Amino acid sequence: MSRLVLPCEWELPDPREAQPGEDLVGVGADLAPGTLLQAYSMGIFPMDVQPEGVLGWWSPDPRAILPLDALRITRSLRKSMAHFSVTRDVAFREVMAACSRPTAPDVWITQEFLDAYCLLHELGWAHSIEVWSGTDLVGGLYGVEIGGLFAGESMFHRARDASKAALVALVDALGGADGAREGRVLDVQWRTDHLGTMGAIEMPRSSYLDRIAEAITLPTRLSPG
Repeated sequence: MSRLVLPCEWELPDPREAQPGEDLVGVGADLAPGTLLQAYSMGIFPMDVQPEGVLGWWSPDPRAILPLDALRITRSLRKSMAHFSVTRDVAFREVMAACSRPTAPDVWITQEFLDAYCLLHELGWAHSIEVWSGTDLVGGLYGVEIGGLFAGESMFHRARDASKAALVALVDALGGADGAREGRVLDVQWRTDHLGTMGAIEMPRSSYLDRIAEAITLPTRLSPG
């Protein structure tokens, strides 16, 4: 069950007031649980601005989502998935640390981000999908769930198709036991070629904001109750 958090103490930027095509909509504030939840419910998310290293708030235009009914699973992916086992919320910190890519020049998952999202996970709002080959963690993803919105943050793989397997497992989980997916949003921030092969599409920021306003009113899937 997700636990209550203190409300956001900041006046966060309204992405509807940003210029078309402007992704960075504000800087400053903090990574407190209340700030993060308020931000995601408004359609913005934090990521350091490089190379300055200041905390930025982003709302991409266009915004990328992965329609849950449009997920593409190739024959080769199904074959790969047979060799993996998948869990949820058993290695959140390890997944997020693996996503950080500490040797990359544009690393933004700092220790501050790691601690902030691990706290959000402990409170029941952030979730991870883990993909295993035997006892080895070979892929995964993490993100934040508010109602029917799952805001995907990052993914990683150490074996071919492992991150794709995590995405398939996430979509299955978001469908729930009844398979009802209408109105739910799987946000992937920006469309990449990798996500595009899985079915990710782009939409105007204004359309995305309209979609999540409805989505956050739906019951959660990963944090029942």
